Amino acid sequence: MTEVVEAPSAKRADELKRITHWIGGGAVEGGSGRNGPVYNPAAGIQTGEVDFASAEEVDRAVQAAKEAFASWRAVSLSRKTEIFFRIRALVDEHREDIAKILTAEHGKVLSDAKGEVARGLEVIEFCCGIPELLKGGFTEQASTGIDVYSIRQPLGVCAGITPFNFPAMVPMWMWAPALACGNTFVLKPSEKDPSASIYMAELLKEAGIPDGVFNVVHGDKVAVDAILEHPEIAAVSFVGSTPIARYVYETGTSHGKRVQALGGAKNHMIVLPDADIDMAADAAVSAGYGSAGERCMAVSMLVAVGDAGDELIGAIKERLPKVKVGDGMQPDSEMGPLVTREHRDKVASYIDKGRDEGATVVTDGRETAPDGGGFFLGVTLLDDVKPEMDVYKHEIFGPVLGVTRVGTYDEAVRLVNENPYGNGVAIFTRDGGVARQFQFDVNVGMVGINVPIPVPVAYYSFGGWKNSLFGDLHVYGPEGIQFYTRGKVVTSRWPDPATSKVDLGFPQTR
Repeated sequence: MTEVVEAPSAKRADELKRITHWIGGGAVEGGSGRNGPVYNPAAGIQTGEVDFASAEEVDRAVQAAKEAFASWRAVSLSRKTEIFFRIRALVDEHREDIAKILTAEHGKVLSDAKGEVARGLEVIEFCCGIPELLKGGFTEQASTGIDVYSIRQPLGVCAGITPFNFPAMVPMWMWAPALACGNTFVLKPSEKDPSASIYMAELLKEAGIPDGVFNVVHGDKVAVDAILEHPEIAAVSFVGSTPIARYVYETGTSHGKRVQALGGAKNHMIVLPDADIDMAADAAVSAGYGSAGERCMAVSMLVAVGDAGDELIGAIKERLPKVKVGDGMQPDSEMGPLVTREHRDKVASYIDKGRDEGATVVTDGRETAPDGGGFFLGVTLLDDVKPEMDVYKHEIFGPVLGVTRVGTYDEAVRLVNENPYGNGVAIFTRDGGVARQFQFDVNVGMVGINVPIPVPVAYYSFGGWKNSLFGDLHVYGPEGIQFYTRGKVVTSRWPDPATSKVDLGFPQTR
């Protein structure tokens, strides 16, 4: 049996917290009359109500951002750097407070929530170097008496639409480079766990971000469509499922916006016969079940090559009873609940679906879920999964790990390359030559070699290929700076006015 940490008894909270918008530097109560529930997933109780914005309220946030843009873009890089160092210090100082908000509304265990804040903080630290990141080029005497130089300038009002699984980190991936580059920002976080964004808005104000530069509106498709169609928004960043990512990309670009839309994933971890099986098993359990599998970089499919399968399955099965499932606030918990009851039930349905399709249910997470009203599902392991099965094709986004067995390295690579997603992939092997060949062969945006979750450090960029990304540029890092700016080239001459003359010919450089 998986060890269980008891969840609180299920009951509805006596008083519901109201979560409002943040517009023009302060909290603004919604006026649409529409709202959504916010839960404590570990207890299965509603703890809050979040206001849903109308199109008019989205416009109010955009207008606040538009009004603030002219002065914010004119702030010197030295001053922006000073503010970002303050942001960095405040987020660091309050990282546990932020993590507790994440655990209370998303359900992930507190240690995982602290890790989320730390990875977002890395992007803020990267943006503290914005003077270096925005340096242009200069060519003296490109032509006689003429100099040419390049600069990068902000776009204007930018927007971010972020998912429930990383309520603090993914917004930081967006607003940090956007603001550092001189843009203003409107954030539409997930309505399932929205409080972290409001807390972050308060920290940004305390750090010295001027009113209107950073705004938060909550809501559903009404707010999303208002953002995608708003003529004053220049760029939109999105992270979520592939169908919605495609919709965001197509709708946003059709309204003249620059869009980066990151979609879903079906991440494979290939284990070769020469791999350290204990290391691979530890990695598979960590990457498959961390954050209850609600990660776009979670490993959801193991590909066991040759005779690695039986030993690998045995090693994973041995580890599963030791995974402690319970309330994320409890220090002994290693895996918390799923974000909503509906999502938990949908994930659980894949266990029967996999069995019906011919997979072997090695461990059924429904049998080890804690009792009570929380949205819990224990760890699940499916063996003998085939590519034609729904449990292989679909992004389950929960603690369900599948195993596919193949005979050769080439078969394993073909599985990955034929998959419609291309977010992350990992290979476990002791052979450096094979690992090097793998990173050359595989058509995936982020590759791990003996690293199960290859999320790049902040000074590289995050993003997949194929149906995992719509748009040309990845998130944060150098590509993030490029996304939130546009290039301008200046050709300059300061001649003696006496030498000026009319010349109707094509400009020459020699």
